[in-house]
Amino acid sequence: MQQAFLYDAIRTPFGKIGGSLSGHRPDDLAAHVVRELVARHDALDVNSIDESIFGNANGAGEENRNVARMATLLAGLPTSLPGTTMNRLCGSSLDAAIAASRQVAVGDSDLVLVGGVESMSRAPWVLPKTERAFPMSNLELANTTLGWRLVNPAMPGEWTVSLGEATEQLRERYEISREDQDAFSARSHQQAAAAWDAGKYENLVVSVPPASKRAVEVTRDETIRPDSTPEVLGKLRTVFRIGENATVTAGNASPMNDGASAAFIGSERGGELLGAAPIARIVSNGAFALDPQFFGFAPVDAANKALAKAGLQWSDIAAVELNEAFAAQSLACIRAWDIDESIVNAWGGAIAIGHPLGASGLRILGTLARRLQESGERFGVAAICIGVGQGLAVVLENVNSTK
Repeated sequence: MQQAFLYDAIRTPFGKIGGSLSGHRPDDLAAHVVRELVARHDALDVNSIDESIFGNANGAGEENRNVARMATLLAGLPTSLPGTTMNRLCGSSLDAAIAASRQVAVGDSDLVLVGGVESMSRAPWVLPKTERAFPMSNLELANTTLGWRLVNPAMPGEWTVSLGEATEQLRERYEISREDQDAFSARSHQQAAAAWDAGKYENLVVSVPPASKRAVEVTRDETIRPDSTPEVLGKLRTVFRIGENATVTAGNASPMNDGASAAFIGSERGGELLGAAPIARIVSNGAFALDPQFFGFAPVDAANKALAKAGLQWSDIAAVELNEAFAAQSLACIRAWDIDESIVNAWGGAIAIGHPLGASGLRILGTLARRLQESGERFGVAAICIGVGQGLAVVLENVNSTK
């Protein structure tokens, strides 16, 4: 079995829904990160890339179903480069990275281009086909931006509650207070702003040129609010419930976003083809599933499984990137792992940075690799919760660890 390495990872800034990236088609965003990633490696002969694997949660719109293939064609890569798109909802691009690492491990590939993209701004409304021809009743469009749509009536109602209501149920089970959620969320914004100001994202984020003459170049994540405090967030109204038994707000949940990410995963020979040294080794991965309404807790066992495969304990882990779908579910996971909160999302998380579904898994993987590279520490975990009750996790090893 070959070892699989992460050689490079980039992403666009994440734009707010209806914001500066909303003028860009998702396939164009995907093509942009592909071009930018390839351009960073002068020694690379693009004909030596074995496969392209992208993650995407929608696929119903301008992604044109197989956005991996669309991205490489639009980016001008050889038409001989195969491409496949994976859909594990929020975990799609992390799943793409896992699939690439498996291809490398078994010797099927030496160099795989992986990516993820989502334009939640441009997610289409869909009109279902009718059961019979020429119906006389009105038809309702379904919004494909987020969550359940066209629900099968055989699904139990407790499974198909909104993501926010599911989070309210999760925080009740694990006794997560509104105050703790708002404090966690404020920290996410403050640390994301501090990381940007300190230049930590300079090697991770590539700017996006204007989509039109009236638009501007996008250089920084749009949803970070540096002035966020627990007191400010505590004044926001709840969204999914009303009354004393309600805690989830727009301020302690991740926003809806547009963005794309890309990375190179390969064998030792893949590094020779790129002319690059690896950032990190992909050690192991884990997947887990549970009742759909408790999706936010699924990263707990996904990460525990990945650690067990690697022969590691939580005490061996120096850095964690956990996708912050909601503050409540993030806190539930962190407390279940019984780890120091300071090692989690030290450069900010999705509550501040954003969560364009198909792009988020690679965002956390790339950020984790760069955090380990900067600190010199050895092992880290990237984990993400996934709608309909799943979680994914990956263990990375800093190949140049000094600690």
